[in-house]
Amino acid sequence: MTPEMVTTIGQQALWVTMMIASPLLLSALAVGLLVGMFQAATQINEMTLSFIPKLLVLVLALVAAGPWMLSIIVNYTRQLMEQIPALIS
Repeated sequence: MTPEMVTTIGQQALWVTMMIASPLLLSALAVGLLVGMFQAATQINEMTLSFIPKLLVLVLALVAAGPWMLSIIVNYTRQLMEQIPALIS
């Protein structure tokens, strides 16, 4: 196994991680920004006001993007398993 192969596998793993995490992180970021603007405009500083909407949106994003995320993980794992013979030699 050459250093280039290790670098390629690491790069692919980071790319898959970014692809999987992005729907959840972007939805939480958008809701957090909207709730923060609402709290700044109304001067309401309640922690549950920011936590509950983020939690609900994360659950909805996970339900909506879950099958896609699972297919990305399964495809990457299958590809990595198929490359094992080439990596060993």
